Formats: sequence, structure tokens, C-alpha cells
Amino acid sequence: MTELGIGIVGGGYMGKAHAVAMSSVGAVFNTKLRPRLEMVAAGSVESAQRYRKAFGFARAAESWQQLVQDPKVEAIVIASPQETHRAIAEAAFELGKPVLCEKPLGASIKDARAMVAAAEKAGVVNMVGFNYIRTPASQFARQLLSEGTIGDVTYFRGEMTEDFLADPALPFNWRCEGLANGNMGDLAPHPINAALALMGPVARVMADIETVHSERSGQAVTNDDHSQLMLRFESGVMGHLYSSRIATGRKMGYAYEIHGTKGHIRFDQEDQNALWLYLAEGPEAQRGFRKILTGPAHPDFEPFCQGPGHGTGYQDQIIIEARDFLQAIETGTAVWPTFRDGLAVSEVIEAAWESTVTNSWVDVATH
Repeated sequence: MTELGIGIVGGGYMGKAHAVAMSSVGAVFNTKLRPRLEMVAAGSVESAQRYRKAFGFARAAESWQQLVQDPKVEAIVIASPQETHRAIAEAAFELGKPVLCEKPLGASIKDARAMVAAAEKAGVVNMVGFNYIRTPASQFARQLLSEGTIGDVTYFRGEMTEDFLADPALPFNWRCEGLANGNMGDLAPHPINAALALMGPVARVMADIETVHSERSGQAVTNDDHSQLMLRFESGVMGHLYSSRIATGRKMGYAYEIHGTKGHIRFDQEDQNALWLYLAEGPEAQRGFRKILTGPAHPDFEPFCQGPGHGTGYQDQIIIEARDFLQAIETGTAVWPTFRDGLAVSEVIEAAWESTVTNSWVDVATH
């Protein structure tokens, strides 16, 4: 086993999740590389010191620049606001240090392209933090599709629905300004990533993006609340995506359904340890969806628990992600999703924005 010094930029919600994952991944997956929480950086020195004590880092950095440049920091996790992603990643790649960056890749398509260029020029391991697609159930769904279990796919529908801003009386907060903090910057990347992972590249988009609650606390809301996207995949299959932060009653509505000529797959993250499968087999009277509870027979389940149906949770997805990042560093081989895969998500989002302005279909390949 070899220790690897980890530096995390950001100690909030996702910073904590990555710190916990790096502390746990060695024991869960018996990885050859064992992360050492070397340094954390935050918006202030005081915050960094607080995160250092809370999460078990060896040191707190005075700035992200100090963290990136420190020789004991050998790999970097970016869990800071989107507008900081590009500068941190480019600085890390200049020093040949691997980077795991939270989604979306950059605050703009320009940033995302620059980050991909920097990563590929440096030839350094890079990953984007799309964790939801890593549940054992969704990994199993990908396996079923690759094996042709439901025949030829004819339709895909995905969504990401939450209700944290459903109440119009909620006061104005940081989520209400800046496109990066709106639905298209925060929630939409997840179902787009799922669509790309399960169905392949998107050829064309027709989108409608809307701000429903345009004012809060007397201040104008400058980003979007929800969106719907019609898709045509490069495979020729049609699809639809809906994402929303005002979907009353929905807490973690990362869901998808896939229609095929021989069956159907359905998944909902609010019941993340189950996959629903329909197969057009046997007598019609005996056909129906069956609920498959994930267990040791499914990808990446057994390291957490040997009991079928006992379940994995949100944090476990981040631990699987950490394992993938360490594996990429150890082998020097790219592990999905790389920065270029993150750029593919950004390109769909860019095309969606153009579509909602022009009220027309837009080719993703032109972006």
C-alpha cells in the first residue's frame, strides 16, 4: 500500500462528502493507494481550520494556491464554487497533479473547454464528480443495456426533481442568482449525464427553460427554476429530460425509464437500492414489472454489505467515485467520466440555452 496526499478545495457539503470518502475508501475497497487527508482550503483561513479539525486533515491552507503548490498534496479534489474550478484545475495540471472536479465542469462552456484542453495537454488523470450514476442499481442498468436484455431501445426519459425552492414565499438566497446556481447549472447536469451514460451521445436538443418564481424578498431571481428538453440521440432514439428545483414533494427525484422492444427498465433514486425490470417473456397473464433489490451480485455492492437488500446510501456513491479516482491514478488509465465527458454535459446545456432562445432544434455537435 502507498499513501497519497489528498488536498480538497472546499469544505462545505461536497467537501465534507469527499473528505469522508477519502477516509473510508481504503478500508471499503482495499485500495493499493491509501489517501491521506493532507490539506484543506476554504473561503477563509478560519473556515479551513474548522474543516481541518472536523474532518481530520493534517493542515489547513491559507489559499487554494498554497494547497495546489504544496509538494505533499499529490492529488486534488475541487469542491468549491463553479467559478473557481478552471483556475484551480489549470494550476494543478501545470504541476502534473491529478484532479477530481465536482460537476458541472466549469461555470461556462468556455471554462469547460479550457479545462479539457489543459487536462489533455498535461496528460494527467482527471475526473468529474457525477456520483448518482454510480449506484449499484444504475451500474446494473448499464450492464443490462449493454447485454441487450430489453432489446432495441426505443425511448429514454430522465428527470432530476427536487423541491428546495418550491415555496414561492422562501426568501432570496445564493441559489437565486447566477446561471451556474440555477436549475440548468445545478440539477440538469445529472440527468444529462445519466442520458449520456445510458444512451450515448446526444445529437440534437429542443429545450424550454423557465423561471417560475421571478422574485423573492423583493429581489429579482436571475436564473431558472425548471426545464424540459426533447432529445434525439446519435443512435436515432428519442428522449426527454425534465429537471426542477420547484417540484413540490420531490426530494431526490433522480429517475429514468428506458423502453425497449423486449422490455423496460425503471429507476428512482428515492428508492436507490432497487431497479424495476419488465421483460416481455412468458404468458401475458404472468407478465409485469419486478422489483430487483440490489445486493452482492450487483456492481460495487458487496464491499459495503454482504446482505442483499440491506442497501447503500448517498455517501457510498462518493466512496465508489473515490475508488475510481484512485484506480485511475494507480494505473494511469482514464476512468469515466473524464473532463471530456463532463464537457459533453456542458455542450448539451449550451445547446439547450440556445434552443430556448431561438425556439428551435439545435445540433449539439456545433457547440
